[in-house]
Amino acid sequence: MARATQAIIDLHALRENYRLAKQRASNSRAYAVIKANAYGHGMLTIANALSMDADGFAVACLDEAVALREAGILLPILVLEGAMDSNECQVAFDLDLELAVHQQQQLHWITLAKGSIKVWIKVDTGMHRLGFAVQDVPAVVSDLRLQSNVSQIHLMSHFSCADEIGHPFNQVQLDQMHTLSPMKLPWSMSNSAALLTLPSSHGESVRPGIMLYGASPIVGSTGQDFDLQAVMTLQSEVIAMNSLKAGESVGYGRSFTASRDTQIAVVAIGYGDGYPRSAKAGTPVLIKGKKCPLVGRVSMDMLTVDVTEANVQLGDTVTLWGTGLSADEVATHCNTLSYELFCRLTSRVKFQYLGR
Repeated sequence: MARATQAIIDLHALRENYRLAKQRASNSRAYAVIKANAYGHGMLTIANALSMDADGFAVACLDEAVALREAGILLPILVLEGAMDSNECQVAFDLDLELAVHQQQQLHWITLAKGSIKVWIKVDTGMHRLGFAVQDVPAVVSDLRLQSNVSQIHLMSHFSCADEIGHPFNQVQLDQMHTLSPMKLPWSMSNSAALLTLPSSHGESVRPGIMLYGASPIVGSTGQDFDLQAVMTLQSEVIAMNSLKAGESVGYGRSFTASRDTQIAVVAIGYGDGYPRSAKAGTPVLIKGKKCPLVGRVSMDMLTVDVTEANVQLGDTVTLWGTGLSADEVATHCNTLSYELFCRLTSRVKFQYLGR
């Protein structure tokens, strides 16, 4: 019998989340961010599922964009990190991609390339990761306007603290971007967090990422707070039941010792599947609609759950996160974010797609 651990991906929920993004930024184009294998959900399947709805896609690197083109995806594709050398730059031209530009060397590669391309100038409004300083952008625009192979020029930037509603630095960055408005160029700044909570940042294009997958981009909230639907439901099953007497322990390091007679369910998932070893005691899993707390250390292939207060039997389905149990809630118990939970799943997890 095959191991029961699987990730069920609800493509209908994905499309509904994209439509919600479009509703919240109704005057903007929405580039669906599907980098990092669509946040662990399967890039090619996600792209195909959104191909009738999306205005375009955004990926991190050229390899991701090439894979989409080779799979027959014809929508606009923005490469957020831009080209890494002159050969990559020419490939981007050849495949009709859109390139972010954040350094002088990339500008030089564009002058050498043949064809036509849309360029997105990355503006450093305060995150200090990638981009040209605001005061240098007019000169960059002037240089690009001299290039006959540049068909369009856009501006883009990225928020440092959009996940904190009302953080004063959000307005500082937005004001920096607005100093370039006399250039009358289309611009993009909104990630999922800004799209949902900072309408003044929407610009000509928005870039929804984590919200597409049903998780919240805002600290202290869940996807449900924004009417988002869970796309990934990670499940396994109970493969053993044990009874502990008060004073007995379970798992490596004896990190959990029962203070009372306790029923333990052993679940077939662990860090070898990508479930975080950092999950604390008390991290919830869902069995028959009831939240049950994790106890003991997560091991490579298994974890253990206190089911004393639940009617649990061998073979019962266990939801680690997804429908009925927010990945955002689980992530909080693991000192991480839903982004990482999704991205860290290993090849041992089987994927099942619903609503193709």
